Amino acid sequence: MDTLSFKTISANKATAKKEWVVVDATGQSLGRIGAKVAKLLRGKYKPSFTPHVDCGDNVIIINADKVVLTGNKWNDRIYLRYTGYPGGQKPFTPADLLAKGEDRLFRKVVKGMLPKNRLGAKLLGNLYVYAGNEHKHEAQQPKSIDINSLK
Repeated sequence: MDTLSFKTISANKATAKKEWVVVDATGQSLGRIGAKVAKLLRGKYKPSFTPHVDCGDNVIIINADKVVLTGNKWNDRIYLRYTGYPGGQKPFTPADLLAKGEDRLFRKVVKGMLPKNRLGAKLLGNLYVYAGNEHKHEAQQPKSIDINSLK
């Protein structure tokens, strides 16, 4: 057996094969779709995954306003932000985020599932979220994938 033929391939910026994918969020659970989108952005579904390189796909989420939260989580779940001043802790709910813009809720959820460094910030820039069925990335010829088929 020739052991020199088995080499670990490490992807870099030049060799990473990035694609454009469209994910439909209609009727999907927010946390489950967020976890799968984070794995797509990171590139963990690809055999050439390299932890320190942006080798993930560009992800377009459509119908983001039709995402589902079970129970009464739209109003009962509380996120916190801090203004920096004493007593400046402000609570907000997922319903508040969705009212401000459909991309804010998805960005908050997916950002928490990405690495907390410069790579994670760069990966979050590869996420595009739209409330309706149309998006402006037709020139990139994105392929539509079924998010339920991914693990």
